[in-house]
Amino acid sequence: MTQTEKAPINVWKIAFILLAGLVIGSGIFLGTRIFSLREPSYETPTITERQGEPVLTINTQKEKVNQLIDFYLSDFQKDSDIKYSFYLENQALLNGEFKVLGMPVNFYLYFEPYVMENGNVQLKAKSLSIGTLGLPIKDVMNMVKKNYKLPDWVEVDAKEQTVLIRLDQFRMQNGMYLKADRINLVDDSISFSLYLPDDSQKESAE
Repeated sequence: MTQTEKAPINVWKIAFILLAGLVIGSGIFLGTRIFSLREPSYETPTITERQGEPVLTINTQKEKVNQLIDFYLSDFQKDSDIKYSFYLENQALLNGEFKVLGMPVNFYLYFEPYVMENGNVQLKAKSLSIGTLGLPIKDVMNMVKKNYKLPDWVEVDAKEQTVLIRLDQFRMQNGMYLKADRINLVDDSISFSLYLPDDSQKESAE
């Protein structure tokens, strides 16, 4: 009788399988950590109702608005390690950078602006330019919300792919505040109304 010989164990094949499993597992773990977002718990601030008539209507163009945005963001981000820019062309454009597995990735996120009835501005994400990396808009907006320093009066909703600019929560140093009336980027026509602080309106009425 002849005994059945056992096939020799292929050590290199086992080592390759273990290595491949380790690489795939690490990639899944890193990807989960990069794209996961812990939702912050906060109360939505109360909307400030405008009282009376605006004291001034401002009609302007994209170039002037871009100068104001650039000046504000330069001061706002001076202590932040992660920089981004926001400006107006035929669409509103957010340009920034984040890292995926240690590699910098530059992106351009395009929005269509809409003036709301209460004078706030909603930006609806329309398209994303991110080179050869295929990421959905939702994931990029999640990373913006999680990692970028944003003003308190800017709310990012990654699920709905919108950004709400709450002008009802924005105040100038002298207490004046704005209400958006018209934003037409194609025709380069932008209009805001300027309001005095509530106390000033009460004093002028007495």
